[in-house]
Amino acid sequence: MFKDKRILAIIPARGGSKGLLGKNIKPLYGKPLIGWTIESAQKSKYLDEIFVSTDSQEIAKVAEQFGIKVPYLRPAEFASDTAPSYSFVVHALEILKKQGLEFDYFILLEPTSPLRKNDDIDRAIELAVNNPDKNGVVSLGEVHMEHPAIVKKIQVDGTISPYCDMSKYTHRQQLNKAYFPYGVVYLTKTETFLNNHEFYGGNSVPMMIERWQCYEVDDIYDFIVIEAIIKYKCIN
Repeated sequence: MFKDKRILAIIPARGGSKGLLGKNIKPLYGKPLIGWTIESAQKSKYLDEIFVSTDSQEIAKVAEQFGIKVPYLRPAEFASDTAPSYSFVVHALEILKKQGLEFDYFILLEPTSPLRKNDDIDRAIELAVNNPDKNGVVSLGEVHMEHPAIVKKIQVDGTISPYCDMSKYTHRQQLNKAYFPYGVVYLTKTETFLNNHEFYGGNSVPMMIERWQCYEVDDIYDFIVIEAIIKYKCIN
């Protein structure tokens, strides 16, 4: 709890993964990938509850090894590739409400973004609660070499053309900065989310993260890079 606001953490972890099979429990520098996110949540001073949303009994067992009970598995209809991205959150909130647990805010912590500082979660909570006129907070990392103004597309005739209009720019340094929302934190007011089913929108505020945190596990190459960063940064 922070300033009388109850805060829930939801950690989503589907069993299926096309990019990297079993990635949520794949060992990453000595512990399962999801373990890094669970331990980050457990270090928070403000979180009132940690809920792991998974359709996998295997993932549930790993979560329980880290001290998080998973009495309910996510229904299959909320775990498919075509399920709305908000459905598992609504499911989690409904389960907790039946237990008499309601929250002012919830924070979505993706296991595929394990590169968190110890204070990132609490920093996001403070930023949200201290800005009550805003709907929430999203972690942003600056886009470097893959700036959208530099990205190309291939035309139907096979030729290359700019994805965006760069006619007014002559140097990369002239481009406006661009940012990508990484899964370090997505924090929003529960009531607002239930009304619009959006994790963030135009009324959210950014929480900037550092360059080394701007990686998400989608395939084995991301996994290798993140493991190397953890080793280099001596993250425990």
